[in-house]
Amino acid sequence: MSEIGVGCYSIGGAYGAKDPEQFVGLLRRAVELGVTFFDTADVYGPGEEVLGRALAPFRDRVWIATKVGASESGKPDCSHAHVITACEQSLRRLGVERIDLYQIHFDDPHTPVAETVGALDELVAAGKIRYYGVGHLAPARVAEYIATGNVFSMLTELSAVARSTLERTAPLCRTHDIGIIAFSVTGRGLLAGKIGPDTRFAPDDIRQLDPLFQRARRAAGLRIAAYLHQLGKRYGKSPAQVAIAWVLAQPGVICALTGPSRIAHLEENLGGSGWSIEADDLAAFGHFLSAEDERLHHEQMAELRAILEAGTPSAQTFRDLIYVLETLVELGLVEEQQIIPAFQQLWALRDGANLTELAHIQAGLREKFLSLLV
Repeated sequence: MSEIGVGCYSIGGAYGAKDPEQFVGLLRRAVELGVTFFDTADVYGPGEEVLGRALAPFRDRVWIATKVGASESGKPDCSHAHVITACEQSLRRLGVERIDLYQIHFDDPHTPVAETVGALDELVAAGKIRYYGVGHLAPARVAEYIATGNVFSMLTELSAVARSTLERTAPLCRTHDIGIIAFSVTGRGLLAGKIGPDTRFAPDDIRQLDPLFQRARRAAGLRIAAYLHQLGKRYGKSPAQVAIAWVLAQPGVICALTGPSRIAHLEENLGGSGWSIEADDLAAFGHFLSAEDERLHHEQMAELRAILEAGTPSAQTFRDLIYVLETLVELGLVEEQQIIPAFQQLWALRDGANLTELAHIQAGLREKFLSLLV
């Protein structure tokens, strides 16, 4: 498995509309440059079809990874029947006989882990998958999968601006020799040096709503990006390359998954591998990040209180409440499962027009979570 992998999230249009055909050339160029790990999912639009077609000439040289866990209704489904059926569908779309790494994409709280693992083990025994791993799961759920099955890897967000996994699940993975596959390693571009405080994103770009690009988190991210820029000058590397090298320096990380949409970005990302940040520089950066964490914590607590206590809602309220929910989880004040009902209720109002209902959700969140913000 190459230290740097390529993911297909953007093929589905997460960062704006893309021509899927342009990715075929990019993916084949990645193979030429030594990339052997490619990741997609059954919910990434045409991601599986495009990846399978692009890699068909190189099938014996690459790892193909995909994911399962979402149903047609959008609700998580890791039942035995769904896992088996979804795998058959992914095999057909990818045009392969075996998937190298099959990953649980989302947690299904209504299906016992033993049932899901049973389906995965059946697929291994049948030769339809080589290994299986876990993805967007709470630490307790990751631990349950590890205790129940033969987990190969954990897919997790990890960058200099998203480091919670280093404390929450990485130690567990290292203890059990579970490889960590990191994604969003440049903070969805925030650490690449091309985004500023006034950068605006297209309406169909997920970063328009991403809390990482809002308020104090964006400001903190830009300060971290500036630090990486200065550090990169010492090594003759770009900020993105330093950001990727930092991820690869974290114990247990076996692959940094990148999502370039242009060959120039692919080639730059690959420069994050093959060299190391010196120990003294890693330590100094660690001290800087700790100071940033403390500053950001105080700023975010004040922001969350101000949002929840605000008066008449506006079109901005939807985005602000998304920020509240994500930040409560990021700060470790609540578990992800606690905010899912509110998130689903809020997401139904994403056009921002129903101010009365937004005010109702805001009041509910205020009553439930304001006391945590002390």
